[in-house]
Amino acid sequence: MTKSAETPHDEDFTALYGRVWDVLIPARAGYLAAVSPHYDEVFHEVAQRTEHSGSLGKTDIAALVVWKRLTAQTRWATDLMSLPDTHVRAVTERAVTAVRDTALTPGEAARTGRGIIWELPGFRTGDALASAILTAAAPQRMAVYDRRVQHALDTLGLTLTPTPGRYGRYLQLLDDLLKHGAAPADGWSARDIDTALYQTGANPHPPTRA
Repeated sequence: MTKSAETPHDEDFTALYGRVWDVLIPARAGYLAAVSPHYDEVFHEVAQRTEHSGSLGKTDIAALVVWKRLTAQTRWATDLMSLPDTHVRAVTERAVTAVRDTALTPGEAARTGRGIIWELPGFRTGDALASAILTAAAPQRMAVYDRRVQHALDTLGLTLTPTPGRYGRYLQLLDDLLKHGAAPADGWSARDIDTALYQTGANPHPPTRA
């Protein structure tokens, strides 16, 4: 049976995390070697604007759609663009406040922020774009989720179910991984783990076993 942040910690769980780190550390190095250092410029620009404004507008969301290489030829994009930017910012401002709230654990903050973003068109299902928005709001706390990340988690034996509240459980899982990190992973953030998972999802392989 696979273990996850949704199950109690025990010795087997700790051992699994050790094997997972054996994959994540080289995967992160592979990601840095494979991806252009300029690719995340759009994300960083949105994050910087969010840092100063405390919210994301329609232009910021559109930039993140391109950054995530998502399609905007859908009804939700039309519905979102039809809203006043002031309304979009009013919602995202509450979400930004939530994910930056250090009184909450990363998992709690993620769950709260995700619940707020749910109010906007296009965010009722799926966590890819919502996670990008929340990560831009708090780059040192949040992390991006997508299908490649999910594939990597499945491959590594880390259970993350699609039931409601998935994004909060995802951040709880990453927080647990950080707390059980190997020495080479000192200084990593949840965002560093998500890039390693993204790379692993492209070239999946099971954790190294002793």
